[in-house]
Amino acid sequence: MTIAGKLNLIFLAAVLLLTSVLLSTAAGREYQVQLHNNVLQAQMTAASSIELQVEIYGRDEQLLKSRLADFLHAEVVTAIARDSLGQVLAQAPDDKTANAVDFRALRAGLSPAESGVSWFDGGTPSAEPGFWSGLFNQDSDVHVTLPVFSAVNPTEKDIQPLAFAAALIVPQSVNSRVVMGYVHVLVSQARLLDATISSISGLIIFTTMFALLICAMVLFVSWQFGRSLTQLAKLADDVSSGKLEAAVDISGSAEIREVANVLNSVIGGLSRRKNEIETDQRLLSMKVEERTSQLSERDEALSKAVEEISETRTQLHQMEHYDSLTSLPNRSLFAEQLSLVLRLNERNKSRLALLVLNLDNFKRINESLGHAAGDEVLREVGRRLSTCVRESDIVAHNSDAEPRIEVSRLGGDEFTIILNQLDSVEAAGEVARRIIDSLAAPIQVEGREAVVTPSIGIANAPTDAQEVEGLLRAATTAMQKVKLVTGERFLFYSQDMDVSTIDRVRLEADLRKAIAREELSLHYQPQVDTINGSVVGAEALLRWQHPEFGDLPPNQFIAMAEEMGYSDQLGDWVLEEACKQLAAFAAKDLKLSRVAINVAAPQFKPELVQLIEAMLLKYDLEPSSLELGLAQSTLMDKRTSVAQSLNALKELGVYLSVDDFGTSHEPLIYLTDLPIDEIKLDRRFVRSCVDSDGGAGLAAGIIALANSLKLPLVAEGVETPEQYRFLTGQGVKIVQGYLFSKPVPAEEFQHLLAPWHFMEQVQSTLA
Repeated sequence: MTIAGKLNLIFLAAVLLLTSVLLSTAAGREYQVQLHNNVLQAQMTAASSIELQVEIYGRDEQLLKSRLADFLHAEVVTAIARDSLGQVLAQAPDDKTANAVDFRALRAGLSPAESGVSWFDGGTPSAEPGFWSGLFNQDSDVHVTLPVFSAVNPTEKDIQPLAFAAALIVPQSVNSRVVMGYVHVLVSQARLLDATISSISGLIIFTTMFALLICAMVLFVSWQFGRSLTQLAKLADDVSSGKLEAAVDISGSAEIREVANVLNSVIGGLSRRKNEIETDQRLLSMKVEERTSQLSERDEALSKAVEEISETRTQLHQMEHYDSLTSLPNRSLFAEQLSLVLRLNERNKSRLALLVLNLDNFKRINESLGHAAGDEVLREVGRRLSTCVRESDIVAHNSDAEPRIEVSRLGGDEFTIILNQLDSVEAAGEVARRIIDSLAAPIQVEGREAVVTPSIGIANAPTDAQEVEGLLRAATTAMQKVKLVTGERFLFYSQDMDVSTIDRVRLEADLRKAIAREELSLHYQPQVDTINGSVVGAEALLRWQHPEFGDLPPNQFIAMAEEMGYSDQLGDWVLEEACKQLAAFAAKDLKLSRVAINVAAPQFKPELVQLIEAMLLKYDLEPSSLELGLAQSTLMDKRTSVAQSLNALKELGVYLSVDDFGTSHEPLIYLTDLPIDEIKLDRRFVRSCVDSDGGAGLAAGIIALANSLKLPLVAEGVETPEQYRFLTGQGVKIVQGYLFSKPVPAEEFQHLLAPWHFMEQVQSTLA
């Protein structure tokens, strides 16, 4: 083919390509406009129909069919009404194949409040369709799923139609709307294509005529220059192939001679340029190989870092919601799931039973066989409880497909079992007998047999209580009653058992008088420097010396104080007592750099800053000598007052630390945004660092994180030399725990402030 022919072919192909691109772009855009107009019309119809909310709530099929007719028009061939879970309530027209699609697959990746547009490609949902997908799949329909919003809570019972209209009159925030259900419409792709082609028919005619005109002009021009270009093309081919090494003389027009001169200059430098290109290519190839190797190494490092972060997040989630010993759900996850099931049961008017199980005389096993054997017994009890509960007894799980809970461990030797949708109250008793029989078999521990007997309390919802705390309290009361009744292993709760309320009322009254009666005291646990054995700080822990019940630890009255609204008074007393003791130590020339007190979330208010400033002035203390231990939940509080209080404390010079770090599933970015001075590694990480490789890796990761942020770290709950050696090997400089000292009164604590008091113990532990 001649050069002119090739040029003609190129120009014609370019014209055809541009014409095709223009028409395809116009058709695609018009197709999307037609599709989006249908979606917008359906959205407006759904949003403007109050009756649709009422009829979905009432699940009235006939009225819904009549209402769905509003959605049908030229392109929409089918309309389906679904509830919030995707169940079909009504359809117009009655096409059985329309509602056979997998609604959950259509909604995959969407939040409940988002509209969805997709179509099925070979049985699999695909993204929003385009013109070409519609052209080759005209038999398939576009599925549009639209949420129907309501300002009325659909979980309430017997809602009247007027309530929906009233909810529209009262201004509501966007966050207060809930999804009542969905309207699922099917848009015919064949009809969309017909509408699209009809809309751009004028453009097709104009573009075709314009393309023909351009082609004619190209043919005319190429015919004129064809002969000269053919000669030049042959010359260029000879030059590019290296056949010409000397200049050539070509006659012709001035333009042709000018091109020939250019080609002659190219011939002279072709050999030199060829060598330069080959050299550059070799250098470029070497650089590409080097860069590829570097990118590959970096990609591997990034992939490893992503895997480690993912594993750490999974471990943190596991630690937050599951018991580290038995891998059963813990109290937090138990309360969350039980609350959900109670709400569902209230709506469905079904029955639920909660079993609280406690092992009799479990302390004897720990004392005789050791704590390691006791832990193994608890693990075996958890396994037996999980296997002896039938599949029909398992609590219903939520819509997010979280793991279902049948057995939970609340702590110590206390377990719970949730039995959902019971036919009768007696069914819970049958499960209790099955549990007793399962636990009757001896447990083999380190070559010895351990026998445990349970005490089981049973409470029913909604008869005994309708909320989590009430139901748990009732079942616990019944369990405690079992321990007092000879010959019984389980009992159902009854109101006459609720005698513990008297003790609770008395403790509340006594706690309000504890400060005035001088029954409260602070014990101090030292924080030890791992290099020289000196006490560099202390944590102040509250104790209550009850006149009748003796020395009560905080876990027996702090939660009660928060429920009473008495935590502020206790916190103020702890603050002043700690400052007073710091001043007393200083008066005796006893050096103590810092005393830490824990501040509960309810206590962290703007008034606290003023109180701290007043206490520091009153006792003439350096602000840095007072440390406030703050929970992660307090630091993550988005209230402006919390951020202002933190900044005010930092400006004052008070030392701020993160208490029980790692136990909350919160983003770690707050460590760089907030004025934090120190991290306290929770005792659970310390305990697990020598129990498993996973625990050791997690503890080491947190320590490395603190080092990278240049934040001091204090390891809490250090009880064994193995834990101490692991932590110091990871670079921990300060530890706290029973390995060195339990919390002791101030008089006893002051003897620990001698320089290098624990030096000998530090050296012997590391030996």
